[in-house]
Amino acid sequence: MLRISHFMRELAAGGPAGPRGGGGRARPTGPVVIWNLIRRCNLNCRHCYALSADTDFAGELSTAEVKAVMEDLRRFGVPALILSGGEPLMRPDIFELSRHAKALGFYVALSSNGTLIDETLADRLAGIGYDYVGVSIDGVEATHDRFRRQPGAFAASIAGIRHCHARGLKLGLRFTLTRDNAPELPALLALTEAEGIEKFYLSHLNYAGRGNRNRGDDAAHAMTRAAMDLLFETAWNQAQRGLDREIVTGNNDADGVYLLRWAERRMPQHAGWLRRRLVQWGGNASGVNVANIDNRGEVHPDTMWWHHSLGNVRDRPFSAIWADRTDPVQAGLNARPRPLTGRCGSCPSRDICNGSSRIRALRAHNDIWAADPGCYLSDAETGHAAAAEREHADALATA
Repeated sequence: MLRISHFMRELAAGGPAGPRGGGGRARPTGPVVIWNLIRRCNLNCRHCYALSADTDFAGELSTAEVKAVMEDLRRFGVPALILSGGEPLMRPDIFELSRHAKALGFYVALSSNGTLIDETLADRLAGIGYDYVGVSIDGVEATHDRFRRQPGAFAASIAGIRHCHARGLKLGLRFTLTRDNAPELPALLALTEAEGIEKFYLSHLNYAGRGNRNRGDDAAHAMTRAAMDLLFETAWNQAQRGLDREIVTGNNDADGVYLLRWAERRMPQHAGWLRRRLVQWGGNASGVNVANIDNRGEVHPDTMWWHHSLGNVRDRPFSAIWADRTDPVQAGLNARPRPLTGRCGSCPSRDICNGSSRIRALRAHNDIWAADPGCYLSDAETGHAAAAEREHADALATA
C-alpha cells in the first residue's frame, strides 16, 4: 500500500521528519493479517476476489478456533487484523471476536460493504471501538449498484458511512479502478471530502476471483496514469491546505515509481531523499508484511492468492506456517531481490516496487515471476531507457 498523503506532507514540509517518518515502512515482527472470517455476503460484486454469495459455506472456523488463532498471531507479533469477508457483519459472532481482538491489543479494522450498517449496528460498532471501518464504493449511484448487482446498494452504503461518521468512527472509502468506473474517480474524491471521510483507498484491479473473470475491464494504462495524476494533485493540494486526509493506493506498486517521477518534475531538489524513502517503503509486501487467512483457515500470501495455500491453521499454528520457507512461492516472495524475470527482472526501479503484482503476472503469463502486465510506466520512467543508453556508451568506450 502506497501512502501517498504521507509522502506529500513530507514534500510540503521540505523534507523527511526523521529516519522513518511519513510513508516509510518499518518492518514489523509479524505481518498485517487480512482475515476473511466469513465467505457469505449479501451482495454479488463483479470483482469479488472471494467469489462470495448469499449462502452458507461449509467448513468455516468456529468461534473458539478463531480466538485461538488470534492468540497465536499476537504472540507472533502480528500488529493488526483487518476483519473481512464476504460481509463480516453477517457472521453471528463478529462482535465477540472483535472484542477478543481488541482485548489482545491488536489494531482492529473492519472491511464492510456498508449496506447493513443502520443506526443500531453503528452503535455496536462504536461500542467495540474499531480503529478503522472501510467501506467499498464502485462509482456514483448507478455504477455502484450495477457493480454490486443490487439496486439501492449505493444509498445503503452511504447511509452506513454517515451512521459511522456520526459516532466518531474513523472511516475509509475503498474504490477498485476499472475501465468502466475510472471517469467517476473525481466525483468519489469530492464525495470523500464532502462527507468528511478520513481515507480514500484506490485499489488497482487484480486478477483474482471475479476480478480475474473481469480482467478485460482493467483500466488501460493511460487511464491508470490519469487516475494517479489526479490522486497526486489531490493529495498535494490537501497537504498544502493542512487537511488531515489520507489517500493511499494498492495492488500496483508501480505507483511508487510514478510518484518519484512526479516529484522529479515538480521539486527535483527532493527527489534523492524521496527515492530513499520509497526504497525503504519497499513496494509489494505479499507474503512478507501482509498475510491472509481465509474462512476455512487456509493461509495465503495475501487475499489474491486463494488458489495457493501455505498451510491451514487447523493443522499448524500460523506462526509456524508463516516462518516456513520450504514453500517455493513463499520463499520467492521473501527473497530480496525477488527472482523476477522479463521486464520486471531487468527493471532499474524494482527496488522500489518489488515486482508489484505477482498474481497479474501469473494470470497473464502462467509464471509468477514474469513481468506484471499492469505496469503502466514507460521505459524512460522505469529507468530502462537510461540503462540502455549507459550500456551503449560503455560498449562504445571499450570498442
